[in-house]
Amino acid sequence: MAQITSGLRSILSYPLVYEWLQQIMGADRARKDFVAQYIEPYAVKTILDIGCGPAQLLSYLGDVDYYGFDVSSRYIEQAQKQFGKRGQFFAKYFVAEDVETLPKIDLVLLIGVLHHLDDDVASEILTLAATALAPGGRIITFDPVYEDGQNPVARFLIGQDRGQNVRTREGYAALVKPLFENAQVTIKHKAWLPYTNCIMQCTLP
Repeated sequence: MAQITSGLRSILSYPLVYEWLQQIMGADRARKDFVAQYIEPYAVKTILDIGCGPAQLLSYLGDVDYYGFDVSSRYIEQAQKQFGKRGQFFAKYFVAEDVETLPKIDLVLLIGVLHHLDDDVASEILTLAATALAPGGRIITFDPVYEDGQNPVARFLIGQDRGQNVRTREGYAALVKPLFENAQVTIKHKAWLPYTNCIMQCTLP
């Protein structure tokens, strides 16, 4: 099973509830730090955000051409309502035909996506993402991770995630190795509300 969307987890399908929980988890500071570290220092003109949710990252971005894909029509409707023409939003899976219609992409984001996908689907999405990149373009992934020695509260919270394919750092790295031999893998631990994330940065030559 890719994810659990029944029971209490079902309320996360509503954008306002999802974003409220994200803010409790420190999303505002995390998004600002993410943009400052991974986007602003680079000449990023085009961003493809696969699994963009309500596209809240756009609130922290400057002048970029933004393309957001998410299978949730509720999330996409919220993104369109909030951001209008600042981005182009698609309530669908990202597929091969989309690579042909989009311009070449400087940065592909897969934020909180891979842990919802089994290995075969994750590999397929990563291959499509790599195909969409311009020379020198990057893919960045960001997911919860099981890590030796992590705070037991973090491990418990991660276990409650809708995504049912949370991996170890080695598991995530194995997904991108066939495409990017030298992917940078970083583990980050949050302290005030214990949580552990794996961030991978993969660059096309």
